Amino acid sequence: MKIAKLEVSFLLHGARSLKDKRRRLHKLRDKFGHNTSIAVCEADFADDHRRSLWAFLVCAGSPVVVEQTLADIERYVVQSIDAEVTNSSRHWLS
Repeated sequence: MKIAKLEVSFLLHGARSLKDKRRRLHKLRDKFGHNTSIAVCEADFADDHRRSLWAFLVCAGSPVVVEQTLADIERYVVQSIDAEVTNSSRHWLS
């Protein structure tokens, strides 16, 4: 089993409240939260309405599948989320 973690940091320009932040980022949990090979959560800045850090853990039997899934997540984030991506990093856990 291969496991990797993707962390994505966001800056939400113009966000005025935590409710606004959740509205703009809820697509992440909706899109990836139901996939049994992906765990997703807001990992930091939960009380800051202008910043957010999301973590995605991906597991699969093949490193190629893990890489493809991570690339799909990154592509979705850039194309579909109303926030600036300030940092993105990958870490292999096994």
